[in-house]
Amino acid sequence: MPNAIEYVRQNKDRFRSELEALLRIPSVSTAPERKGEMEQAANWVAAELKKLGFDGVKLMPTGGHPLVYAEYMKAGAGAPTVLLYAHYDVQPAEPLDLWTTGAFEPTVRGENLYARGASDMKGELMALLKAIEALLRSGQGLAVNLKCMFEGEEEIGSPHLAPTIAANKALFKADFCLNVDGGILAPDCPSITYGLRGIAYFEINVTGPVGDLHSGIFGGAVHNPATVLCELIAGMHDAEGRVTLPGFYDKVRALSAEERGWLAKLPANDAWWMEKSGAPALFGEAGYSSTERASARPTLDVNGFLTGYTGKGSKTVLPSKAMAKVSMRLVPDQDPDEIRTSLERYLKEKAPPTITWTVDTHSSSRASIMARDSVAVRAASAAFEAVWGKAPLFKREGGSVPVVGQIQDLLGMESLLVGFGLPDDNLHAPNEKLHLPTWYRGIEVFVHFFEQLRKK
Repeated sequence: MPNAIEYVRQNKDRFRSELEALLRIPSVSTAPERKGEMEQAANWVAAELKKLGFDGVKLMPTGGHPLVYAEYMKAGAGAPTVLLYAHYDVQPAEPLDLWTTGAFEPTVRGENLYARGASDMKGELMALLKAIEALLRSGQGLAVNLKCMFEGEEEIGSPHLAPTIAANKALFKADFCLNVDGGILAPDCPSITYGLRGIAYFEINVTGPVGDLHSGIFGGAVHNPATVLCELIAGMHDAEGRVTLPGFYDKVRALSAEERGWLAKLPANDAWWMEKSGAPALFGEAGYSSTERASARPTLDVNGFLTGYTGKGSKTVLPSKAMAKVSMRLVPDQDPDEIRTSLERYLKEKAPPTITWTVDTHSSSRASIMARDSVAVRAASAAFEAVWGKAPLFKREGGSVPVVGQIQDLLGMESLLVGFGLPDDNLHAPNEKLHLPTWYRGIEVFVHFFEQLRKK
């Protein structure tokens, strides 16, 4: 494909300049005072789509920040349709004093472009749009139809996305979703994310006496809610690191020998996990590698614990309440609602009659996985190999991307995650960066990806 690839290489300085223009817009979705900048960013992206010749370009109201929709359906009714997902909002830049240069003043230092949103994920969005531009402007055209779902609330949990999808199912209908909110392992190590864990996040509140008590007077006569909650949480794992909630593993999809082989090829042994975490030793479910436990097996973790007196010095109090925030990372085919039922069964069986308890759900989403032999994965693999000169590694992410589960549940559509961010890009932190040589390669990968779909 000399035409489109040559177009990318001849225009890469302009591509970077246009990315910098988008990065200068402080589209911080969580800040009410940035509402105007959010609309500015949405309109900027919409204008880019219009310049590319997309039809039906519009800002869809969501009840929050707008969703940018557009479609390019010129490949014909027989061609596959790909739903493109990205987000144009970014995290707050604070603390500003830790930035070497302004968070919204894109600056190149060495091989990196520094700005909030450079990697997460305006850089990924622009890589996608510039690949499409290269195919269209070079005369090669697109062999697939495209629909765009570019939202402005990903960094605040996409609170209005599911209702918007549910109300517009026919509009978003496609064969699969290409989600460009991804990354690779290293500049010399291309990789494809084919699976994400889901999440079920709960708050457990335990209550004993009607108010805090003097531990010297009531200790020994009244059961301490803090002690009860500690014992309940401690009992949620056995000595082998397995979760003890009843039925927790009933629907867990087993890892095949082939898949365990893929994960074993990743450059992340126990020494790597210890170095990255700073932990003195590793822990987890027996019988699995650290990579498998962190990305492809279900887990239960305490994310927060609050009870009693936590100020300086001493206060002899028997607290009336204790609270813990507990999250479970889920794998295919676990259901978040069934996991809540499992947690409640555990508490009913184990909690003593000396306290009362409640469970509140804060967030939930299903796990997702795409078959390695799917058309989308094969096209992405061939595209990476064409640009990097070697086949990509296949990885599963331990984290959760709620939109992937929403698209799966509401549209019955699998998602492929392809992106070019790096682990050291300082996502959500000061001095966020984009590695420019990898970004230019990423544009070429998207060009090859769309051309590979022509052959499938």
